[in-house]
Amino acid sequence: MTTRCVEVALAVPLFRTFTYSVPDGIATPIPIGTRVLVPFRARNEIGIVMGASAPPEGVTLKALHAVLDATPSLPGPLLETGQWIAEWYAAPIGLTLRAMLPTSLMSPNAKPSAEKRQRVVRIMREMPSLLEREQMFARAKQQRVVYELLDAQGGRAALETVRQQSGCSAAVIAALAKRGLVEVRDERIERDPFAERAGVAPPPTPSAAQRDAVNAILAGAPGQSFLLHGITGSGKTLVYIEVLRAILAQPQKTAIVLVPEIALTSQTVDRFRGAFGDDVAVLHSGLSDGERHDAWQALRRGERRIAVGARSALFAPLEYVGVVIVDEEHESSYKQSETPRYHAREAAMVRARAEGAIVVLGSATPSLESWERANRGQSIRLTLPGRAAGAQLPDVSVVDLRTIVRQAVAARTPNAPFDETLGVLSPVLSAAIEARLTRGEQSLLLLNRRGYASYMQCFSCGDVRVCPHCSISLTYHRVPESLVCHYCQHQEAPGTRCHTCGEDALRRKGMGTQQVERLVAERFPSARIARMDVDTTSGKWAHTAILDRVGAGEIDILLGTQMIAKGLDFPNVTLVGVIDADTGLNLPDFRASERTFQLLSQVAGRAGRGRKHGEVFIQTRLPTHHAVRHALTHDYVTFVHEELGQRRTPIYPPFVSVANIIMSGTDQGETAQAMLAASAWIQRLLARDSLRDVVLVGPAPAPIDRIKDRWRWHVLLKATRAGALTRVVRYIAERCPVPKRADLRLVVDRDPVSLL
Repeated sequence: MTTRCVEVALAVPLFRTFTYSVPDGIATPIPIGTRVLVPFRARNEIGIVMGASAPPEGVTLKALHAVLDATPSLPGPLLETGQWIAEWYAAPIGLTLRAMLPTSLMSPNAKPSAEKRQRVVRIMREMPSLLEREQMFARAKQQRVVYELLDAQGGRAALETVRQQSGCSAAVIAALAKRGLVEVRDERIERDPFAERAGVAPPPTPSAAQRDAVNAILAGAPGQSFLLHGITGSGKTLVYIEVLRAILAQPQKTAIVLVPEIALTSQTVDRFRGAFGDDVAVLHSGLSDGERHDAWQALRRGERRIAVGARSALFAPLEYVGVVIVDEEHESSYKQSETPRYHAREAAMVRARAEGAIVVLGSATPSLESWERANRGQSIRLTLPGRAAGAQLPDVSVVDLRTIVRQAVAARTPNAPFDETLGVLSPVLSAAIEARLTRGEQSLLLLNRRGYASYMQCFSCGDVRVCPHCSISLTYHRVPESLVCHYCQHQEAPGTRCHTCGEDALRRKGMGTQQVERLVAERFPSARIARMDVDTTSGKWAHTAILDRVGAGEIDILLGTQMIAKGLDFPNVTLVGVIDADTGLNLPDFRASERTFQLLSQVAGRAGRGRKHGEVFIQTRLPTHHAVRHALTHDYVTFVHEELGQRRTPIYPPFVSVANIIMSGTDQGETAQAMLAASAWIQRLLARDSLRDVVLVGPAPAPIDRIKDRWRWHVLLKATRAGALTRVVRYIAERCPVPKRADLRLVVDRDPVSLL
């Protein structure tokens, strides 16, 4: 008798599946994508069935323990997407599939049901007539209290709530149930953290440009991708909503909407729930395991048809997906930083093709990859040329900080203290903020650097305090006072004396959002100020709480890092000030100019989104840089033309595919030697297979050569044919020899968004 076998993918760092026999009592075939419980080494693991298998000769197989799904947790299109991610990004298939499912479904130690339940009382017999009630409850006044309490709450309420509010005992409710007037039963509680938020109704009618974009998208063939390029405030969200209306009007159709930041989720959910009510479920990493589980299950059961969320919402268990929308598609947060290191924008197009759905990538500042894809005819570019509802783009001015400082130095009287706030709040920006405060309007101030000061330096010997675990200077935080590494979170007391020379000559250099907050508060003591950065938004609902206060007019000045630059829509914000536009321009990364232009353009777009005109001031020491020049005129097309020219020599994406191969280890010398050996091995591989389409650059120390006590070296692979690079990185990930000493690790990062 032939042994029945299945191939199972397990969440282990191995590029293979495992064969298990199917015991009697379990029906076959087991559908592909189904979760099963299997023995693995000395423990039980949950794996995903990848298909049937022939029993290998001469091998005694272990039998799987149980089938955990009535229907596959990963239906066909999702499984196809996972297989593509594993292949393209050179990731083990088991780790890839685990990342696509909630933790509660992939842990063998999780409770059989992660559902939350409660006892509920529900009216079974309606009595709208007052006379009928008086007759029914003539001798049961407490029963009437309970009944009318339920009636006032829509006919149902939690048992505990009824008892507390009515003051009646459980016996009163039991008597009502015995008479058939109410029912007491257990019900599942869906943990929806957005349930109490009021939706925001969309504008009643799209503009002609918006309608043209909607019609073009709806006319797209299955699998077609669209790049929706609309200036900030042009109404891309309304285009999304109108597309969703048309898609969801079709039987069984569903949709996925991705946003790049948790900070944007609440506003996005408000807009979509304003249009689609409770048909929206939210998936993102900021939710608790229980909330994610409930949202995932609601989507799987078909109770919700729209999944909204950050990167992982792409894997929502929806069937019959009609459209996948990726808002702010240029954002680097769509790239996963751990295995599997996928980019949600690219994976979204794969899932859309697998589902036969259309995909819409939206941005005011598209990534160069998406722009060039449209230039090649691989996607259709649509344009929204003007702001919605007749609003105008803000006026943008540059403030040359070099000139401001020179003028201040020239005007300073001998021995007078120098005003260090000039590099933070120039006179023109200060005057603009004062004018907004007088008029009752709001301002946003951007500085993409948290903390109080960038670093501490000894003025005697020049030593800079650096992290003992990373090759990065420690950032000074004033509240609580400490020196902090923003890579490994190491903290230490600032002290007063230099660790190197012992002199009492430590000085703070540079600035961060904490320092700007203090200076702004001192300059405008009556202003209501909020700061939004990683330090102030660590709590679960901190983002939402701050933005709700801004929307309610309770904040005059919102100061923050890049999280305030994206997607926020507050009509009373009429001023944006960029404190220092140069923070990201000089990084050793080929995307530095692109990211700076995107950040400046996006934050400028927060001003003047209502009827009031907006104004933007960009403070910089590099006013002639093309990222700054074109941000002044909102000229994305000219910026792209100039930036693409600089990507041709030396050649970088979007004209080549790139993979960053990183070797890390705890011993500096052994890490360097291992990378040199791996580099030579890769060179031999390319020469052996005559892969002239793939070029090796390096090896070299990574720009930040130590993080969390691990030394880092890397090489860069560039390929003119993506398929050739796929084969090479897969072979490297599986077979590149890595010595076991010094805890060495090899990481393959395909399509990196940062080379730091």
